[in-house]
Amino acid sequence: MTDENAKVGTRAHMPDLDWSQVRETMLMLELATGQIESAMKDSNSSVDVLTDSFTTMAGYLSMISSTLEALPDEGDVGETKKNALEAAGSVTGMVHQSIMAFQFYDKLSQRLAHVNHSLGALNDLVGDQHRIFNPQEWVALQAKIRSKYTTADERTMFDAVMAGMPVREALEQYVSEMKDKGDDIDLF
Repeated sequence: MTDENAKVGTRAHMPDLDWSQVRETMLMLELATGQIESAMKDSNSSVDVLTDSFTTMAGYLSMISSTLEALPDEGDVGETKKNALEAAGSVTGMVHQSIMAFQFYDKLSQRLAHVNHSLGALNDLVGDQHRIFNPQEWVALQAKIRSKYTTADERTMFDAVMAGMPVREALEQYVSEMKDKGDDIDLF
């Protein structure tokens, strides 16, 4: 498959003698990876703004709490101090929950990056007539994809699918195991 043919676009609506399901597959894979990459870039810039905002808010909350701690505990000022410290504590808790949500987003972003790389590697394999029919190339692709997984659970799901478990069933099992683990966050 030459680069010239790959740039032609779909011919599925009007196939000719040069029409190829491989070229159509590659076009769809390239489109999917482009959409994933674009979505990740758009969302990353938004999350960066949110992360900076919440980090700044956490700093201001710390400064506010320190200032409040210096106020006297007695009288009207003491009551105001108590209420303000309780409110600051509640907001601090919300900021920490938001930061945890950003950590989950980071994990999602990394997974999407792995999917994007996997689709690109698949596209390269499918587009290479010397490699596409070689089972060892497919084994190497599978090993490369598996190596990108960062958790044992993801590798277990991959192995189950490679061993013959239907994808939907493997995903349901993976989701169930994640729910059983609770809110643990893997930082990587």
